[in-house]
Amino acid sequence: MTADTKRPLLYQPLTIRGVTLKNRLVVAPMIHYRSHEGVCGPFHTAHLGRYALGGFGLVFTEATAIEQRGMVSNADLCLYNEAQVQSFRPLTELAREEGAATAVQLAHGGRKAGMQTAMEGNGALTDADRRRGRFGWTPVAPSAVQIGPEWPMPHQLSPSEVVDMVGMFASAAKRAVRAGFDIVEIHGAHGYLIAEFLSPVTNKRNDQYGGDIKGRMRFPLEITEAVRAVIPDSMPLFFRCSSVDGTVEGWNMDDTVVLARELKARGVDVLDCSSGGLMGSATAAPVTRAPGFQVPFAARAKAESGIQTMAVGLILDPNQAETIPGPLLDRMEVIRFDGYTVEEKVAIGRDYLWKRQLERNGLRHDEVTISDAMLRTIVSEYTREAGVRNLERELGTLLRKSATRIASGSVEPPITVDLDL
Repeated sequence: MTADTKRPLLYQPLTIRGVTLKNRLVVAPMIHYRSHEGVCGPFHTAHLGRYALGGFGLVFTEATAIEQRGMVSNADLCLYNEAQVQSFRPLTELAREEGAATAVQLAHGGRKAGMQTAMEGNGALTDADRRRGRFGWTPVAPSAVQIGPEWPMPHQLSPSEVVDMVGMFASAAKRAVRAGFDIVEIHGAHGYLIAEFLSPVTNKRNDQYGGDIKGRMRFPLEITEAVRAVIPDSMPLFFRCSSVDGTVEGWNMDDTVVLARELKARGVDVLDCSSGGLMGSATAAPVTRAPGFQVPFAARAKAESGIQTMAVGLILDPNQAETIPGPLLDRMEVIRFDGYTVEEKVAIGRDYLWKRQLERNGLRHDEVTISDAMLRTIVSEYTREAGVRNLERELGTLLRKSATRIASGSVEPPITVDLDL
């Protein structure tokens, strides 16, 4: 679709497969703890429906469990029976009448299933919770690894049970189509079941669903293939991931790039980039929070895999959102580099800051490049005490020196800024 340069990008339509969003304003999944028996009730229709009435292009449901054991709390939405299917139709029909698309986020809580609500503390159920009528169940996981001493020991899924779980995701996707949703998203983030399979911290298996990254990706990729096979070709498929899972030895951004390429090859249209949540609450991010703090994850995944991406997290106003991804960083002095790997810092420097400095100095990317070795040397100096702004200043100084050398005729382009210069 041709962009209308006279209109803000946020208000321009976006076509993904057979769905055209009237704008790029998205209501992200938000847990409400207001469902009974997994049903979408009047509260959900009124609450989410008002965003459709307000003009949003896409409205997500909260994480919607594919089976009862997958409910993060007793009050979650679900999509494992026909009554639940029909309960969503008032919401999807209202949104469609208002010109908004709807998306369901299919989820399984894994070892986090059956926990307290946020208001109750986001912890394991206590005896007091059970006396109040809260019920739990034995959670399932890739491995028998507890979240903590007070949490129940999860049941390790057998290979045949893993295959059954793939089928449950596919069945839920078919129900989502019948419920009238326009988009399906697979929830693979925040320490829930799929994220548990991806991370070596929680996946200790030595069969086909564990071990190296290929084995740990097998379950989410089988889910992706199964879901893609049962929804219409015209229906977009999203996948939410924790770009980094918040642990030193766990899932990192390099892994996310590998996953993104595999998802794209299997028909995923958009990678929804979040972070954290493996060991804490779903919103426990491993990096310092600042406006747009997860945008670099989405940008790197897109740049290195070719998949469309969506960023989430502290995108607070339309002016900020309009400038993503490039010029936004010009206003983000509050960003700190603690929490990013060296490779992620290199990606930020190369993919955003260097490109903008080229433009400011009237140079093309094929005239002056910067080596990864040089970038690694520079970013190693930027930790908690200095952020993106200072890195950009240093890159600008390097580039101006290169521009001067080219203008004086002392060198001919192309040149590379490297350690020996």
